[in-house]
Amino acid sequence: MKVRKIPMRTCVVTKEQLPKKDLLRIVRTPEGQVVIDEGGKKNGRGAYLKLDLETLAKAKKSKILERRLECSIDENTYEEIEEIIKKKRGEEE
Repeated sequence: MKVRKIPMRTCVVTKEQLPKKDLLRIVRTPEGQVVIDEGGKKNGRGAYLKLDLETLAKAKKSKILERRLECSIDENTYEEIEEIIKKKRGEEE
């Protein structure tokens, strides 16, 4: 039986290489909107974030997502990311 390759991506905050399913993709669409891409397929500039509230706090404090996506991110988007992280962490635990 053939072993499937697990896609790995790097978290923009921690610089850890993790399986794609353990990360959350944040995308700046060609129209300039910042959206959360749970499927990992949306068109646009993307940045991966580890599914961890501490990592999100560091990203917010250092504004690394804003630098990577080259646009400003409002507070509502950060709150939405936090809710998704809590939901996904709850499923795994």
